[in-house]
Amino acid sequence: MNIDNAKSQMRKGMLEYCVLLLLRGEASYASDIIVRLKEAELIVVEGTLYPLLTRLKKEGLLTYEWRESTQGPPRKYYKLTDEGSSFLCGLDEAWGELVRTVNHLKNNG
Repeated sequence: MNIDNAKSQMRKGMLEYCVLLLLRGEASYASDIIVRLKEAELIVVEGTLYPLLTRLKKEGLLTYEWRESTQGPPRKYYKLTDEGSSFLCGLDEAWGELVRTVNHLKNNG
């Protein structure tokens, strides 16, 4: 098995969680989300992010608002809905369980 493929699958699995984490504090423009993910060393391209944002909006976890831009047309800023915040709390719990499980297996396996 190729380690890069395994790492890619792991990143895909946690991308939704990471995007929701970024949006819990404030509304963000898609390009800003990509920059913040890159700063966290999670490389994502627009072709991956936009479909995810669209799906999360359709599921009622995100909403967006248009804001005027000083550099061109208005920009779409995404933010969590109340349902998205509740969903994120559930993901936080699930992540904690996964971390405990993996750490247990690493330390006691």
